[in-house]
This record gives sequence, structure tokens and C-alpha cells, in this order.
Amino acid sequence: MTTVMVVTMIALLLLGFPMMIPLITAAAIGFYMMFNGLGQMETLIQQMMAGIRPASLIAVPMFILAADIMTRGQSADRLINMVMSFIGHVKGGLAVSTAASCTLFGAVSGSTQATVVAVGSPLRPKMLKAGYSDSFTLALIINSSDIAFLIPPSIGMIIYGVISGTSIGELFIAGIGPGLLILVMFATYCVIYAVVRDVPTEPRANWRERFTAVRMALWPLGFPVIIVGGIYGGIFSPTEAAAACVLYAILLEFVVFRSLKINDIYAIAKSTGLITAVVFILVAVGNGFSWIISFAQIPQTILEAVGINEAGPTGVLIAICIAFFVACMFVDPIVVILVLTPIFAPAVEATGLDPVLVGILITLQVAIGSATPPFGCDIFTAIAIFKRPYLDVIKGTPPFVFLLILAAALLIMFPQIALFLRDLAFR
Repeated sequence: MTTVMVVTMIALLLLGFPMMIPLITAAAIGFYMMFNGLGQMETLIQQMMAGIRPASLIAVPMFILAADIMTRGQSADRLINMVMSFIGHVKGGLAVSTAASCTLFGAVSGSTQATVVAVGSPLRPKMLKAGYSDSFTLALIINSSDIAFLIPPSIGMIIYGVISGTSIGELFIAGIGPGLLILVMFATYCVIYAVVRDVPTEPRANWRERFTAVRMALWPLGFPVIIVGGIYGGIFSPTEAAAACVLYAILLEFVVFRSLKINDIYAIAKSTGLITAVVFILVAVGNGFSWIISFAQIPQTILEAVGINEAGPTGVLIAICIAFFVACMFVDPIVVILVLTPIFAPAVEATGLDPVLVGILITLQVAIGSATPPFGCDIFTAIAIFKRPYLDVIKGTPPFVFLLILAAALLIMFPQIALFLRDLAFR
């Protein structure tokens, strides 16, 4: 049965069907083979509906809506200007500012694609004009945007939390340390690159300009305060924080900045609805597929065959990292989380691993795979936004992928990088 399901999925993917079709087809085939027919297909449908029933999933469309409002408004530009005013003049400062701006906008949007658009669009022309190569610029924007997977809010963390039953609030807090670590690593590489290539620096901003930039960015900086501060202080649940972010984004862009008008609401709602529909269909279909493979004991069979249960905690973490990294190079990150998380759940439980640490490592691997050839989703976002050939977009990615893999290794060796803030907030 396993072979038939896998072959069916691969064949449909190669034929160009969207990911939801191979998943539901494989699930239906597995259901048919297990129950000798499709007479009880309502059971599979019930499992699919159960996948989108958890109340915590309400946070997903809320964060998507907030990100869409901010991307169309002024929040991104104000954050970029603030970062540039402080470090734009140092060697490699423009590149470091790009990485920092992606991190900041990720902290207010939770979407890698939104970050690529909001930060990459204004900063890529500046970097090219300053003397950075286009391959380096594109790779920096793509990989720095993936820090949004780790810095809360993170849609990937929400999906993992729902599937695994892990606290989303704890995942959000635990993602801050690894996200900042990756930012420091990227910034160091940017400085070295600029020194080696002798890239010119930007003019130094005076303190009056810096004060103005900070004052202009104070409103957008309220987003991470609402999310992290609200959850950390026990004021909001993650779902309530998402709703608060939407309200704050509406007040900011429609009332305070007046960058959007009432006529823009339809386009924003339509965009959010389309993205949300895709996400929820994938979640529903993925849950049905996960139920089939779990019912058939496929995860346990695979893990026993490779001997992962005897590998110990470190071995399990390494196996998880490799599996998620490779899978996300070919398949949508949400689908990978939905399919692989139940497969590794028995090994995680058997070895006593902290599910929050596992979730952070999975989220990091999803981030790496999303920017890694051949089919990383953010690569194709950059191709669409910047109108550049595929090979130009992926040419500069290897150094950043190496740094992200190094960050994963550091997390395995020193788990307190992720768990320190979690323990401080919730223990």
C-alpha cells in the first residue's frame, strides 16, 4: 500500500497537479486498500474536517490579513528607514540593513512571501546601485525573509503546534533566539562580503535624521510588542494576538498613516481569502493523509526499518532535520509539516525530546528548504517579483544555506538557544 501511495503522489506531482491533488488521491487510494472499498469515505472526510477544526487555526487568516494590510501600507518602508539610519553607513551596512529589515518585518507579518515583496522591492535597487551583485542581493533577500518562519508570528509554527499539540505560545517565544542568531550570522557574512568586494558605504545619517526615523517607526514596532509582549504577559493567547494585530494594522494604515483607503478593502480581503483557502485546503487534505498513514502504522514501520528509535535524541533530531530539509526542497512547507510531523511523532515521544525544540528545528528546516533549489517556494516568489531567471536567483544561495545548516547544528548542540526564553516565560 505504501508503495502505491508514494508512486501515485510522485506521478501526479510530475504531471503538474497542485499538491492538494496528489495528497487526497493518495489518501483515497490508501483508504480503499485498507477498507476494501470507498463505502465509508465519509470517515476520511470527517478526518479532513477535523484538521481545520482547531480554534488556534483562526490565527492563520488573521496574520495573513495583517501582513497583507502592512505590505500595501507604509509599515515596511518605515521599518527599513529606521534600520538604514543607524547601520547604513558602516561597511556592508546596506546588506545588514536588508537582513535586519527582513527580520523586523517578519516579526510583524509572519509571512516569508510578504517579506520578500515588502523589503526586497525597495532595497534591491539600492543594493544594486551600491555595488552588490544581483545574485548576492537576491540570495540575501530570500534567505533573510525566511527568518520570518522563526520570529513570531510564524504560520509554520501554528501549523506544527496544531498537528503536534504543542503550545503555540511557547513555540513563538522559543523562535526568537534562533531567529536573532541567524540574523547575526547573516550580518557577519554581509560585512565580510562587503570588505572583500570593497563595496562603498552609504552616507551617514545625523542624529536628527535617526530620531525622525525612529519616531516614524514607533507605530509599526507596536506589532512585536502586541504579539510577544501580549503572549509573554498572559494578556493574549496566540489567536487573540492575531486578532489584535489585524485591528492594529487597520488603525495604523487606514487611520493613522492614511496610506490605504476604503476602496482597498476589497482587494485586501480577496487576496487574504485566496491565500487562506489554499492554506486550509492543504491543512484539511494533509490531515486526512496523515490519518491514513497513521492508521496503517506506516510511520512506525518506516522508523523501525531505519532503526531511528535506537538512535537516541541527537540521532532523531538529525534525522528530522535531514528529512524536513530535503522534503521542503521539493514540496510546499505546510504540506511537509502536515505529512512528516506525524511520522516522527513516535520517535520524538520515545526519546523524550522537548516538542518545542523539535518544532523550532522543524521550522528552521522549513525555512532552509523554502530558499533552497530546486523548488524552494521563496525562490519562485523572487522570480515572480523581481523578474529574474531561475539560475540568477539561486546562484548566491549556497553560503546562506550553509549558515542556516550551521544554525541548525548549533541548536542541536545547544538547545538552550531556543529554550532559554521559553523556560524564562513559561517555566
